Amino acid sequence: MNPTVVMTTSAGTITIELYGDKAPITVKNFLGYVDDKFYDGTIFHRVISNFMVQGGGFLPGMSQKKTKANIKNESTNGLSNKVGTLAMARTSVPDSASSQFFINLVDNEFLDRAKSQDGVGYCVFGKVTEGMDVVNKIKAVKTGTKAGHENVPLQDVTIQSVVRQ
Repeated sequence: MNPTVVMTTSAGTITIELYGDKAPITVKNFLGYVDDKFYDGTIFHRVISNFMVQGGGFLPGMSQKKTKANIKNESTNGLSNKVGTLAMARTSVPDSASSQFFINLVDNEFLDRAKSQDGVGYCVFGKVTEGMDVVNKIKAVKTGTKAGHENVPLQDVTIQSVVRQ
C-alpha cells in the first residue's frame, strides 16, 4: 500500500497519497524530509492560480532552507501532471530536485516527459486525496514580488506540519 501524509497548512489540511511504487527514489526523499520535520514552518512561495502552487524550500521572509543532495528525476514512471498531483520542482538541470514540490492546479501535461520542451519533464510522485478545497484556497491568494521572486503570496501560506498517516 502507498504511504499517505497529512499536510497541515495555515489554509487547512491536505491529505496526500504518495506513489512509492512508481517513484520510489522521490517518495523516499520526500518522506525523509517529512520525518526530519523539514517542511514544518516553510511556506508556499510560488502560487500561479491557473498552473500550480509550489512549496517546500523557503521560510517566511523568503530565506531558502539548506537541502539534502539532489535526486534522480523519475519522470519516466508513466504518471502525468494532472490536476491534484504532486510533482518535484527542479531547475533546468534534469536531476536537480531536492525538497521543493508543487501541486498541479490544472492538467499540465506539457510538464510530462513525453510532452516537455526539454524531453525530461517533472516527476509526479503523489496526489491530493482530500483537501483540494484547501489547495484552491491557496491558489486564490493575492501574490506579488518578494525578495526578487515573482508570484509570492503577499500573506504567507505556511506549512505547519507534514506527518505520515
